[in-house]
Amino acid sequence: QVQLVESGGGSVQTGGSLTLSCTASEVTYSRKCLGWFRQPPGKEREALATTYTGGSNPYYADSVKGRFAIFLSDDKNTVYLQMNRLKAEDTAMYYCAADPAPDAGCIFTPFLGGYTGAGRDNLGYDYWGQGVQVTVSS
Repeated sequence: QVQLVESGGGSVQTGGSLTLSCTASEVTYSRKCLGWFRQPPGKEREALATTYTGGSNPYYADSVKGRFAIFLSDDKNTVYLQMNRLKAEDTAMYYCAADPAPDAGCIFTPFLGGYTGAGRDNLGYDYWGQGVQVTVSS
């Protein structure tokens, strides 16, 4: 069981920066993928960035590549999302999620597409935080 708690959301002006944090407690799985996702109002949940605690290069959605960065704390229990050059369209509820896995292939799972039903909400990841709101305004 993995419990995830996000923090760092808030309001920011266009072009500004914000860093989200997500700490995993009740750590049962030493190797897992951790990822950041968002869901704008009235739209489907999308994957933004994923990484693997066992070591891998992170994977990013094209929409945030070059603006957002995902990274882990030294103890691998906290995952961060550094968001730069924020735009109004980045306004959304942001979630972190975890997927225990023996290898880094899980970093691609949320980006595969084709999910239906409940899969459209979990995008293949098992554990989710409660989410934090990020609002970008001019």
